[in-house]
Amino acid sequence: MTLRLQYKQTSSVPVEVEGITPDALRDKDLAEIEQLAIYHGNEQLRLGELFSVSGDASDARLEWSGELAGVHWIGAKMTDGSVHIEGDAGRHIGSQMRGGEIHVHGNAGDWVGGEMHRGLIRVHGRAGHLVGSAYRGSPRGMTGGTILVDGDVGNELGHSMRRGLIAVGGNTGDLAAFNMLAGTILIFGTSGIRHAAGMKRGTLAFLGDSHPPLLPTFRHACRFRPDAMSLLLAELRQHDFDVPADVFAADYDLYNGDLIEGGRGEILLRTSAA
Repeated sequence: MTLRLQYKQTSSVPVEVEGITPDALRDKDLAEIEQLAIYHGNEQLRLGELFSVSGDASDARLEWSGELAGVHWIGAKMTDGSVHIEGDAGRHIGSQMRGGEIHVHGNAGDWVGGEMHRGLIRVHGRAGHLVGSAYRGSPRGMTGGTILVDGDVGNELGHSMRRGLIAVGGNTGDLAAFNMLAGTILIFGTSGIRHAAGMKRGTLAFLGDSHPPLLPTFRHACRFRPDAMSLLLAELRQHDFDVPADVFAADYDLYNGDLIEGGRGEILLRTSAA
């Protein structure tokens, strides 16, 4: 049976629910869960003061509902189980998570999957800036796992990403794959500028009908059809992620860079683009 947490009010004051995860709640009854500490601004409150709590936590399935755009850190540091968010939600969804799944049936704020290690995050709407990225001053962003965003995302997608897969069905802002260490980013829409600056390794692929200008520190290597791309696209379809059929048969122009950082990274541009 699902444990349901419904936000009972609408407030301009942010709410932080770090630690309210399926694995942490599994062995607690409803009365214990209602007593757990959360923050409303700088004030510590009991979870039950802001959320209606119902259902059963034993199967590690947690459902959030209500006006959640100002509710932050949902699913942060979770290790297993599943989280389902009905509607829009705030920042830091799945931050540093180590397992399990998070499904956002709406839009998400900044820092989705910030420094995540394992697991799956699926956003069925838009997401903000710094998806899968490192926090300021940290050397690494996400080190594993999968983030799928059906809609648009903001700037600095995959900043300092170390490992894992990010796929964006919509458009992106500037500086995707900035300081990328390794991993894979697939972008199906249009994008901004200055992508992969400081890239050391990893793959950034643009699969849409138009391509961004590349930095002069990337050099064309060849045109080919990478075998790994078909495997990645098939994996996306297993998650019901929208992948156009013609992408499977496409060739790609490969550019290596950032040459300032050794030139071992790669940008792939689908050749059928205009």
